[in-house]
Amino acid sequence: MVKIGDRVRFLNSTGGGIVRRFQNKEIVLVEEEDGFETPVLIRECVVIETNENNYAIKTPQVPTEEPKITASVVDKPQEKYEIVEVVGGDKLNVFLAYLPMDIKNLGKSNYETYLINDSNYFLFFNYMSRNNNAWISRHAELIEPNTRLFIEEFSKEQINDIEKVCVQFIAFKQDKPYSLKNSYSIELRIDGVKFYKLHSFKKNDFFEEDALVYPLVTNDSQSREMLVSATDLQEIMTQKNNRREVAPSRKETGQGRPRINSSKKDNNPIIEVDLHINQLLDTTAGMNNADILNVQLDKFREVIEANKTKKGQKIIFIHGKGEGVLRKSITDELNHKYKQFSVQDASFKEYGFGATLITIR
Repeated sequence: MVKIGDRVRFLNSTGGGIVRRFQNKEIVLVEEEDGFETPVLIRECVVIETNENNYAIKTPQVPTEEPKITASVVDKPQEKYEIVEVVGGDKLNVFLAYLPMDIKNLGKSNYETYLINDSNYFLFFNYMSRNNNAWISRHAELIEPNTRLFIEEFSKEQINDIEKVCVQFIAFKQDKPYSLKNSYSIELRIDGVKFYKLHSFKKNDFFEEDALVYPLVTNDSQSREMLVSATDLQEIMTQKNNRREVAPSRKETGQGRPRINSSKKDNNPIIEVDLHINQLLDTTAGMNNADILNVQLDKFREVIEANKTKKGQKIIFIHGKGEGVLRKSITDELNHKYKQFSVQDASFKEYGFGATLITIR
């Protein structure tokens, strides 16, 4: 039985440390030599040095007198250990990270969420997701200095639930003077398609595994990519692409059509979006037809939402002929949520029966 204060090694991976607390009935947080706490399944821990008193292992001290029992129930000592500060840690650096539990099978893998506090400050934080016009708190807790904290595990079916998230936190130190820091409320949009792309998960300073890491605060300043809302960022990037991207020739693309058709006389050049799954994902391993359709519809909704206020904007969605499932799904969504838009088949000469032209009204 693993207890707080026990020294353990990991059964199926390199490393180990001291058990600091229980995350839940199946997971413990183990402090390794680098000072970070790592969530580990209890069944993956092997006790190599037990701590009968059930608190963090320290150099033993000889008591001066026998303890006196004054009640029938004796409280166990509270877990207490020294907070070690690091050089340069008085600048706030905070990150949100997502890790696949089975990176070789992204189509079926569950994912883990972590908050990383790379500073000498305690952070009291609240991690939320947006549901329609309201926010839902997913996890609120105190995270210690220079620590990564496991927040939650979620399945691929729940990826859409975290499309819009927000992290709020305040920073402080305990039992010592410190410099006052700003409080933060940082909203960001999580691109669900990235969870199906292997190259989205990169080497990083916080995990041995590749991870999708979002910087929230860097050296006391909100990270530049988080300074605008997700909607504003999408619109800025769309406008930037429309201004700067030169459409490749048909010979260059090898596909018979450019990605974006532009015209000097047209302030809103036609946006062309290819919804074929091989254009959206690196691999579909482990995905069924419903998973693939959801990814395609997510891309359709992303583009529509980013451009729905641009009157006169024309968007061509290339869906192919196939069995018509994607085309019907797009048509149904347009008829229910975007009745004001003009919808017609795109040029038969260019696309055959495989594309739909939408004009924003």
